[in-house]
Amino acid sequence: MARKCVATGRKTSSGNKRSHAMNANKRKWKANVQKVRVMVDGKPKRVYVSTRALKSGKIERV
Repeated sequence: MARKCVATGRKTSSGNKRSHAMNANKRKWKANVQKVRVMVDGKPKRVYVSTRALKSGKIERV
């Protein structure tokens, strides 16, 4: 299962790491997702949720 937020859809993004000489190396930015218990269809379930969604109140912990 991929580390993807169920509320916002945030996931790992990719791009280039640039040195001072502008050399390009591939790198990844991982989303800060936590495995938390939330209510899904009236039942508690463990899902990945981004910390931004938790902090803003989009997701309510159980």
